[in-house]
Amino acid sequence: MKRTKSKGPSLTLLGRSETKLPVSPAEARLETFPNPTRRNYRIHFETDDFTCLCPVTGQPDFARIDIDYVPNRLCVESKSLKFYLAAYRNERAFNEAVTNRILDDFVKTCSPREAIVTGQFSARGGIALTVRAQYPDERVLEEKAGRDG
Repeated sequence: MKRTKSKGPSLTLLGRSETKLPVSPAEARLETFPNPTRRNYRIHFETDDFTCLCPVTGQPDFARIDIDYVPNRLCVESKSLKFYLAAYRNERAFNEAVTNRILDDFVKTCSPREAIVTGQFSARGGIALTVRAQYPDERVLEEKAGRDG
């Protein structure tokens, strides 16, 4: 995953209809722009149009992906996020790995104050799967509280 920080109008995907989808998440570029305020506020992204591939069978897994975050200095530009998520269409990975990778890439790109990625994967064999990954990790916060307390 390529990372692009923007301090102004150097967003490369926004406003360009001829831009092609990246082949893989590693080639995708999440773009950012400066947070317009210092206040804590939440941003919510959601898409029902997410697919990746089962790493064993190669069959598509369909999911709703929700991303909630409190920005710090940077916000993620939504079109670049759309292209990044679309890059998973040919990616073979377990649902747990996909959800955690999205969170890791998101945090690496914009260093939010906090973020939660939820992947609600459609039922396979009668069992649906929901994966929720968050930053900072609750375990890290609990360990820190134990050291400080």
